[in-house]
Amino acid sequence: MYSNILGIMMMEIKAQCYQTLDKEVKSQTNAGVIYVPKAWAGKKVRILLLEPLEEEAKRVE
Repeated sequence: MYSNILGIMMMEIKAQCYQTLDKEVKSQTNAGVIYVPKAWAGKKVRILLLEPLEEEAKRVE
């Protein structure tokens, strides 16, 4: 585990996968959405948060 400048714990993850995408979460009413290829429908995916949430950053200050 790693701790960033704000003291929020980060972790290193190793995974075997078939494809990766770097996307930005879009806002949609009261949820966030990530669009992936239609061929991925019904498949298992894993989403990783790569930046700290603003609430966590404020809590540490």
